[in-house]
Amino acid sequence: MDNDKDRALRLATKAGHILLENGAEITRVEDTMERISAAYGVEDPGFFVLSNGIIATGDGYADAKFIPIRGMQLSKIVEVNQISRDVTKGGCTLDELEKRLDDIRNDKPKPWWEMLPCITMGIMGFSIIFGCSIIDVFASLFTGLLLGAFITFAGRHISRFFNSFICGFFGALLCIVAYRIFGGFGIHLNLPNIIIGNIIALVPGVPFTNGIRDLANEDYIAGFTRLLDALIVFFCIALGVIAVFYLDDLVFGDIEAIGMPVYDMKTSVWYIQLIAAFVGTLGFSALFGAPRRYYIACGFVGMIGWMAYIFTDSILVASLIIAVMSHVFAVIRRCPVTIFIICGIIPLVPGGSLFWTLYYMLTSRLRLAFEAGTGALRATIAIAGGIIIGAAIFDRLLKKKKQHKADCIMR
Repeated sequence: MDNDKDRALRLATKAGHILLENGAEITRVEDTMERISAAYGVEDPGFFVLSNGIIATGDGYADAKFIPIRGMQLSKIVEVNQISRDVTKGGCTLDELEKRLDDIRNDKPKPWWEMLPCITMGIMGFSIIFGCSIIDVFASLFTGLLLGAFITFAGRHISRFFNSFICGFFGALLCIVAYRIFGGFGIHLNLPNIIIGNIIALVPGVPFTNGIRDLANEDYIAGFTRLLDALIVFFCIALGVIAVFYLDDLVFGDIEAIGMPVYDMKTSVWYIQLIAAFVGTLGFSALFGAPRRYYIACGFVGMIGWMAYIFTDSILVASLIIAVMSHVFAVIRRCPVTIFIICGIIPLVPGGSLFWTLYYMLTSRLRLAFEAGTGALRATIAIAGGIIIGAAIFDRLLKKKKQHKADCIMR
């Protein structure tokens, strides 16, 4: 029996390992591990989870695992969540649990023929959100397709931070090439718009969002670690972009320092913005590895959240609506709320502001860096507040519903 308990703790730790390295929040990791270990008779298990490590103890068993911060596959969170449900219901032996966890861990990323068009769709959608004109969108189609191919094929084989630098370099290089090619035909492109439209595909939305959620759940160490990780990624991306501009200046000597994007009036119409938010969020849900059956729902959450932002001009209100909708979809579809919050919140993540903050700091334009930085800070605080309030509202409504059912039974 003791061996079975040790094995149950080992497998619970493996489940937590899969969740943590694929973008799950700390509370979900701890809850899943506790459910699995308790289902196999482990008494008073102890789990201490950080953003890059797990310590597990119980019934004489002790183990510590270092888990490096990597990419994300949200589909694996869904699969482990389903295993947790099955284990809790008593429908899974230890042998079956181990086999299913091994299958999840060895599951391959999405195929290139799915990732490439989805990344391109995401870049085009968010290019419109960030103010691109119709001509800029066509340029984004060209640059997004090539950048998507680079992310899909080359980005998986190099270290994470160097990958961010290289992708930032390559993305900016594509934009400048498009800028000069179109300019050779007398067509003016808004260079900042197409750059930020491409760079948004590199934004570390999962660690950024989960960092906020961990802080909201009072997991301060994990929250600050994930936010720091996201900030370093932004820094590497900004370095890559600046390296391209220095290279271009050496070759042509006439490149101007880029400024904030300018919004095109034609694509700023609300219904075009909503379509762009839906398409962009749907594309990024594939980039984050969400299961295919949730693509439409993720796109819908992102679209409604962006609509709320357009009509209220409040990131707090939009984040609150996204949080409530994400919890509702999670209950209806019986899957982790993480899927919908991470994908749906992406249009509101201040990735552009954070990028410009670092870009202006590195190019010694401190006043502009301060303005962009304060804007990013306000947006981050508003997102955190919206997620916290939205979750509290949903929990309150859910408790009332359960109480109503209980009252009906008593009657």
